[in-house]
Amino acid sequence: MSTRQLRVNELIQRELSAILRKRYQEEAALITITGVAVTPDTREGKVFVAVTGDDDLATQKLRWLRKHAQELRFELGRTIILKHMPVLTYEFDTATERGNRILDLLDRLAEEEKRQTPPSA
Repeated sequence: MSTRQLRVNELIQRELSAILRKRYQEEAALITITGVAVTPDTREGKVFVAVTGDDDLATQKLRWLRKHAQELRFELGRTIILKHMPVLTYEFDTATERGNRILDLLDRLAEEEKRQTPPSA
């Protein structure tokens, strides 16, 4: 990934978070933009989101983001000057879930190891 791509990713993440925080306080209260990945030509991009709450609420918030994608893109275009403003798609960030699952497995292994290790005298 090029330096320009990384900078565009970070810029979109920062500005999109600011737009959600300022203009859509109520609707986006539990939404966190965890990352952005644009294509090298910056015509398309994926926005990775995490939602605090249960699965139903997360699905509802993701649906809201997808419904308002054009409006959010327009708002981004007013704050960011790019030759091509990417068409953004919104997806759940599964990296957090995978990380939590790995941590849980490591905790279980540590507990199991403690039970199997005989106490030293």
